[in-house]
Amino acid sequence: MTNQAEQALRRLELTITRKLDGLLHGQHGGLLPGPGSEAGDSRVYVPGEDDVRRMDWAVTARTTIPHVRDLISDRELETWALADLSPSMDFGTAETDKRDLVVSAIGAIGFLTSRMGDRFGALVLHDDALHRMPARTGRPALYGLLHSLLDAPRGRAVPDAPQLAEGIDVLAAMRRRHGLRVVVSDFLDARPSLDPDAEREWERPMRRLAARHQVLAVEVMDPRELELPDVGAVAFTDPETGHVSDVHLSPRVRAAYAEAAALQREGTRAALRRAGVAHLVLRTDRDWVFDIAQFALRQRRMTHLAHRRAGS
Repeated sequence: MTNQAEQALRRLELTITRKLDGLLHGQHGGLLPGPGSEAGDSRVYVPGEDDVRRMDWAVTARTTIPHVRDLISDRELETWALADLSPSMDFGTAETDKRDLVVSAIGAIGFLTSRMGDRFGALVLHDDALHRMPARTGRPALYGLLHSLLDAPRGRAVPDAPQLAEGIDVLAAMRRRHGLRVVVSDFLDARPSLDPDAEREWERPMRRLAARHQVLAVEVMDPRELELPDVGAVAFTDPETGHVSDVHLSPRVRAAYAEAAALQREGTRAALRRAGVAHLVLRTDRDWVFDIAQFALRQRRMTHLAHRRAGS
C-alpha cells in the first residue's frame, strides 16, 4: 500500500471512529436498524401491522390474547455494497469529488458493520466491467477493499459499459440470505427523464433487491449538478461519452438547467421511495460525516417509535 493511500485510509478511519462515533453517542446498531431473524420477546398482536406468521401460539393459548414474537437483529451477516465508479463520479467542484464520497460512504458503512462481526464485500462498477471483491471480516480485509477503490484509475468513456441496473441485478442474485445491501451512486441515467413519475432504468432491479434484503441507497451529488454559475461561455464534456459541447450560460439557460436538475432529482427520490429503500444524500459541499450520523439517528428514532406504537 502506498504511503499516500495509507495516510488517506488512516484519516478516513480516524474520522469515522472519532467524529462519527461521537455523533452517534457510542451506539453501533448499524445505519439501518432492521427486524433481524432471531426470536425475541412476545408482545400483544396489533391487527393490520403485525405479520400473523410471527404469532406466538404458546403465549396466545396461555393468556387467551393474541401475541406475536418480536425479532432481534442478526449478527455475522454479509453486507454488500455496489460502488459506482463510472466516469460521472470523477467530478467535484467543492470540498471533494464524488468518487471520494463513494469511498468515504463505503468506509463508514464497512467500519460500522465490521464491529458487529458482519462480513463486508463490494461490487465495483468501473470502466467496462463489474468487479467483485469477496466478503470478508476484519479490519485488514476492509482496508484492502478501500485501498482498491482508492487506487482505481479514473473512469473512461467505453462502449457498452455496464449500467447501474445491471450492477443491482448482479447484487440481488449473489446471496439469497437476508442482509444489508448498499448502492452508492449518483443515479444519473444515460437517458434521463424529467418526468418524476417515469420509471427509472434501475428501479425494477432495485425493487427486486429490496424484496429480499434491507437496502440503503446513497445518492452522491455535487452542487454544480443542481445549478450552474454565471460564468458566460463554457465547454461541457460528457464524462460517460466524451462528447464536448460549447454552451453560453445565459440566465435563461441557467434557469432551465436548474429546473431540469430539480425534476431529475425528484424523479430519483420518487423511484427510490417506490422501491421501498432507505435514501441517504451526500453532497461534496457538505460534511458527509454529519449527514451520515443524522441519517442513522433519524432511522433509529423512526424504528423506536414504530416499535412503541406496535407495543401499545
